[in-house]
Amino acid sequence: MSKNVFKSCVAALLMACGPVAFATELEDVLKGEHRAEAAVARDSARNPAETLAFFGLEPTHTVVEVTPGGGWYTDILAPYVRDKGTLYAAHFPAKSDVGYYQRSRQKFLEKLAATPEVFDQVKVTEFVVETPSAMGPVGEVDQVLTFRNVHNWIKGGFGEQAFSAFYALLKDGGVLGVVEHRAKPGTSMETMKTSGYVTEAEVIRLAEAAGFVLESRSEINANPKDTAKHPKGVWTLPPTLALQDEDREKYLAIGESDRMTLKFRKPE
Repeated sequence: MSKNVFKSCVAALLMACGPVAFATELEDVLKGEHRAEAAVARDSARNPAETLAFFGLEPTHTVVEVTPGGGWYTDILAPYVRDKGTLYAAHFPAKSDVGYYQRSRQKFLEKLAATPEVFDQVKVTEFVVETPSAMGPVGEVDQVLTFRNVHNWIKGGFGEQAFSAFYALLKDGGVLGVVEHRAKPGTSMETMKTSGYVTEAEVIRLAEAAGFVLESRSEINANPKDTAKHPKGVWTLPPTLALQDEDREKYLAIGESDRMTLKFRKPE
């Protein structure tokens, strides 16, 4: 099934079978004035409505968004669960001695403070794999969501710990939703650590080792134009464009990375 056909099917299912409130309220969120033009421009590459529908997100859910970075998905998750659910944004630790972590967290906090009518209910926590309770309420979370982060944990050598922490956070039957840059099958671990791309097999291995069951996978965020072989890894492609003007049009034509979208469940 092609990506466009899949999107059409998702939209049809939302209207015919899914909660109408989801389609309506999420559409309103995506059109919200709090979203920057640059963020909205990436919707066609990141497919937030289809992705969150695939994960089964509901406005009543307790959600942990892992390392939200600049808050692209926070812009969508926060208002969607604001009134009936809870969003925990597990950002970099406040007392980290890594300068980038400090700057990223501070910028995120400033973003939330600038628009309290949208973000006032967000609970900013810390991504500490050794202490799941630093991220959110252990055993009480409906969904743990992570977007394009697994490569960092593998490079840091704590992939197993991260997935085990997510398992601890979720209630029985809870969902772990993973979107990650997809390496070609057979890619070496060393290449995964340097390129930013990870094989589906490795992500599934990490999740299953923690106790998760792979419930389904989707091609919502697939990009067949992406070979996953670039001079500066995934950062060669937009939005980073690490080579700047060198072959810029070539990489813009490819678009954002080919990504896996996996839905895992904690057994009941």
